[in-house]
Amino acid sequence: MRLRPRIWTIALAAAFAFTLSSAAAKVSDPAPDFTGTDSNGHQHKLSDYRGKFVVLEWTNNGCPFTKKHYTSGNMQALQKEWTAKGVIWLTILSSAPGEQGYMTAAEENAYMAKVNASPTAAILDPKGVIGREYEARTTPHMFVIDPAGKLIYAGAIDDHATSDPDDIKSSKNYVSEALTEAMAGKPVAVSSTRPYGCSVKYATGGE
Repeated sequence: MRLRPRIWTIALAAAFAFTLSSAAAKVSDPAPDFTGTDSNGHQHKLSDYRGKFVVLEWTNNGCPFTKKHYTSGNMQALQKEWTAKGVIWLTILSSAPGEQGYMTAAEENAYMAKVNASPTAAILDPKGVIGREYEARTTPHMFVIDPAGKLIYAGAIDDHATSDPDDIKSSKNYVSEALTEAMAGKPVAVSSTRPYGCSVKYATGGE
Protein backbone atom coordinates (compact mmCIF):
# COMPACT_ATOMS: atom_id res chain seq x y z
CA MET A 1 0.00 0.00 0.00
CA ARG A 2 2.80 2.38 0.78
CA LEU A 3 4.20 1.93 -2.72
CA ARG A 4 1.07 3.14 -4.48
CA PRO A 5 1.67 6.91 -4.16
CA ARG A 6 5.16 6.49 -5.57
CA ILE A 7 3.92 4.25 -8.38
CA TRP A 8 1.26 6.81 -9.31
CA THR A 9 3.83 9.61 -9.20
CA ILE A 10 6.14 7.72 -11.54
CA ALA A 11 3.25 6.85 -13.86
CA LEU A 12 2.04 10.45 -14.01
CA ALA A 13 5.55 11.73 -14.66
CA ALA A 14 5.98 9.21 -17.47
CA ALA A 15 2.62 10.17 -18.95
CA PHE A 16 3.51 13.86 -18.80
CA ALA A 17 6.88 13.24 -20.46
CA PHE A 18 5.12 11.29 -23.23
CA THR A 19 2.64 14.11 -23.68
CA LEU A 20 5.42 16.63 -24.10
CA SER A 21 7.35 14.53 -26.60
CA SER A 22 4.31 13.50 -28.63
CA ALA A 23 2.88 17.02 -28.76
CA ALA A 24 6.14 18.67 -29.71
CA ALA A 25 5.98 20.87 -32.78
CA LYS A 26 8.14 19.44 -35.56
CA VAL A 27 9.66 21.32 -38.46
CA SER A 28 7.82 20.67 -41.76
CA ASP A 29 4.65 19.66 -39.86
CA PRO A 30 1.61 21.89 -39.38
CA ALA A 31 2.22 24.20 -36.43
CA PRO A 32 -0.07 23.34 -33.49
CA ASP A 33 -3.00 25.72 -33.41
CA PHE A 34 -3.66 27.61 -30.20
CA THR A 35 -5.68 30.42 -28.74
CA GLY A 36 -4.07 32.82 -26.31
CA THR A 37 -4.94 36.08 -24.57
CA ASP A 38 -2.54 38.98 -24.88
CA SER A 39 -1.55 41.64 -22.37
CA ASN A 40 -4.37 43.89 -23.61
CA GLY A 41 -7.03 41.24 -23.13
CA HIS A 42 -7.36 40.38 -26.83
CA GLN A 43 -7.51 36.79 -28.03
CA HIS A 44 -5.24 35.50 -30.76
CA LYS A 45 -5.78 32.24 -32.61
CA LEU A 46 -2.85 31.03 -34.67
CA SER A 47 -5.08 29.80 -37.48
CA ASP A 48 -6.47 33.33 -37.86
CA TYR A 49 -3.06 34.32 -39.21
CA ARG A 50 -3.08 31.78 -42.02
CA GLY A 51 -1.66 33.51 -45.08
CA LYS A 52 1.03 35.32 -43.09
CA PHE A 53 4.40 34.42 -41.69
CA VAL A 54 4.33 34.11 -37.90
CA VAL A 55 7.19 34.22 -35.40
CA LEU A 56 6.75 32.82 -31.89
CA GLU A 57 9.26 34.12 -29.32
CA TRP A 58 9.36 32.61 -25.83
CA THR A 59 10.57 35.17 -23.31
CA ASN A 60 11.45 35.76 -19.66
CA ASN A 61 12.65 39.24 -18.80
CA GLY A 62 14.63 37.96 -15.80
CA CYS A 63 16.71 35.59 -17.89
CA PRO A 64 20.25 36.81 -18.78
CA PHE A 65 19.93 35.34 -22.28
CA THR A 66 16.70 37.22 -22.87
CA LYS A 67 18.23 40.38 -21.43
CA LYS A 68 21.08 40.01 -23.92
CA HIS A 69 18.65 40.57 -26.78
CA TYR A 70 16.52 43.25 -25.12
CA THR A 71 19.11 45.43 -23.39
CA SER A 72 21.05 45.54 -26.67
CA GLY A 73 17.90 46.41 -28.61
CA ASN A 74 18.37 43.39 -30.88
CA MET A 75 15.00 41.77 -30.23
CA GLN A 76 13.13 45.05 -30.63
CA ALA A 77 14.93 45.71 -33.93
CA LEU A 78 13.93 42.27 -35.20
CA GLN A 79 10.33 42.81 -34.14
CA LYS A 80 10.17 46.17 -35.91
CA GLU A 81 11.92 44.95 -39.04
CA TRP A 82 9.74 41.92 -39.61
CA THR A 83 6.37 43.26 -38.50
CA ALA A 84 6.96 46.12 -40.96
CA LYS A 85 7.15 43.42 -43.64
CA GLY A 86 3.83 41.92 -42.60
CA VAL A 87 5.10 39.22 -40.24
CA ILE A 88 3.01 38.46 -37.16
CA TRP A 89 5.34 38.41 -34.13
CA LEU A 90 3.93 36.87 -30.97
CA THR A 91 5.98 37.10 -27.78
CA ILE A 92 4.88 34.36 -25.37
CA LEU A 93 5.31 34.33 -21.59
CA SER A 94 4.95 30.82 -20.16
CA SER A 95 6.44 31.51 -16.72
CA ALA A 96 4.11 30.38 -13.94
CA PRO A 97 3.00 32.70 -11.12
CA GLY A 98 5.79 33.03 -8.57
CA GLU A 99 8.44 31.99 -11.10
CA GLN A 100 11.09 34.14 -12.78
CA GLY A 101 9.62 35.97 -15.76
CA TYR A 102 5.99 35.81 -14.68
CA MET A 103 4.18 39.04 -15.53
CA THR A 104 0.66 40.30 -15.11
CA ALA A 105 -0.86 42.04 -18.10
CA ALA A 106 -0.13 45.48 -16.62
CA GLU A 107 3.44 44.53 -15.77
CA GLU A 108 4.10 43.19 -19.26
CA ASN A 109 2.69 46.33 -20.89
CA ALA A 110 4.84 48.51 -18.65
CA TYR A 111 7.91 46.42 -19.47
CA MET A 112 7.31 46.56 -23.22
CA ALA A 113 6.88 50.33 -23.04
CA LYS A 114 10.08 50.63 -21.02
CA VAL A 115 12.22 48.66 -23.49
CA ASN A 116 10.32 49.90 -26.56
CA ALA A 117 9.36 46.40 -27.64
CA SER A 118 6.98 46.11 -30.56
CA PRO A 119 5.72 42.58 -31.15
CA THR A 120 2.30 42.15 -32.68
CA ALA A 121 1.19 40.98 -29.24
CA ALA A 122 2.51 39.55 -25.98
CA ILE A 123 0.60 36.37 -25.16
CA LEU A 124 0.25 35.48 -21.47
CA ASP A 125 0.55 31.72 -20.96
CA PRO A 126 0.95 31.28 -17.16
CA LYS A 127 -0.36 27.70 -17.21
CA GLY A 128 2.14 26.78 -19.91
CA VAL A 129 -0.49 25.40 -22.27
CA ILE A 130 0.98 26.92 -25.42
CA GLY A 131 4.54 26.36 -24.26
CA ARG A 132 3.93 22.66 -23.79
CA GLU A 133 2.20 22.36 -27.15
CA TYR A 134 5.40 23.60 -28.77
CA GLU A 135 7.71 22.03 -26.19
CA ALA A 136 9.33 25.42 -25.70
CA ARG A 137 12.39 24.75 -23.57
CA THR A 138 14.33 27.97 -23.26
CA THR A 139 14.07 31.73 -23.25
CA PRO A 140 14.44 32.67 -25.95
CA HIS A 141 13.11 29.75 -28.02
CA MET A 142 12.08 30.77 -31.52
CA PHE A 143 9.62 29.29 -34.03
CA VAL A 144 8.80 30.46 -37.57
CA ILE A 145 5.57 29.44 -39.29
CA ASP A 146 4.89 29.96 -42.98
CA PRO A 147 1.64 31.26 -44.57
CA ALA A 148 0.40 27.70 -45.09
CA GLY A 149 0.64 27.10 -41.34
CA LYS A 150 3.70 24.88 -41.55
CA LEU A 151 6.54 25.14 -39.06
CA ILE A 152 9.68 26.03 -41.04
CA TYR A 153 12.13 26.88 -38.26
CA ALA A 154 12.52 25.95 -34.59
CA GLY A 155 15.40 26.58 -32.23
CA ALA A 156 17.86 29.24 -31.17
CA ILE A 157 17.65 32.87 -32.15
CA ASP A 158 21.27 32.85 -33.35
CA ASP A 159 24.51 30.87 -33.34
CA HIS A 160 26.14 32.42 -30.26
CA ALA A 161 24.83 30.60 -27.18
CA THR A 162 25.99 33.22 -24.70
CA SER A 163 24.47 36.01 -22.61
CA ASP A 164 27.03 38.54 -23.91
CA PRO A 165 25.43 41.31 -26.02
CA ASP A 166 28.78 41.90 -27.75
CA ASP A 167 28.32 38.60 -29.57
CA ILE A 168 25.21 39.77 -31.41
CA LYS A 169 27.00 41.77 -34.07
CA SER A 170 28.92 38.72 -35.26
CA SER A 171 26.05 36.26 -34.91
CA LYS A 172 24.12 34.48 -37.62
CA ASN A 173 20.47 35.19 -36.87
CA TYR A 174 18.54 32.04 -37.73
CA VAL A 175 15.13 33.70 -37.52
CA SER A 176 16.01 36.43 -40.01
CA GLU A 177 17.65 33.93 -42.33
CA ALA A 178 14.62 31.65 -42.27
CA LEU A 179 12.22 34.51 -43.00
CA THR A 180 14.41 35.97 -45.75
CA GLU A 181 14.78 32.65 -47.52
CA ALA A 182 11.15 31.63 -47.17
CA MET A 183 9.86 35.00 -48.37
CA ALA A 184 12.06 34.66 -51.44
CA GLY A 185 10.52 31.27 -52.17
CA LYS A 186 13.68 29.40 -51.20
CA PRO A 187 13.98 26.43 -48.84
CA VAL A 188 15.16 27.29 -45.33
CA ALA A 189 18.79 26.19 -45.19
CA VAL A 190 18.90 25.86 -41.40
CA SER A 191 15.46 24.78 -40.21
CA SER A 192 16.28 23.37 -36.78
CA THR A 193 18.87 24.22 -34.13
CA ARG A 194 19.32 23.60 -30.44
CA PRO A 195 17.80 26.48 -28.46
CA TYR A 196 19.82 28.14 -25.73
CA GLY A 197 18.90 30.22 -22.70
CA CYS A 198 17.17 29.78 -19.35
CA SER A 199 14.70 26.93 -18.94
CA VAL A 200 11.06 27.94 -19.32
CA LYS A 201 9.68 28.33 -15.80
CA TYR A 202 6.59 26.18 -16.13
CA ALA A 203 4.14 25.53 -13.33
CA THR A 204 4.70 22.43 -11.16
CA GLY A 205 4.72 19.41 -13.39
CA GLY A 206 6.18 21.42 -16.30
CA GLU A 207 9.62 21.28 -17.82
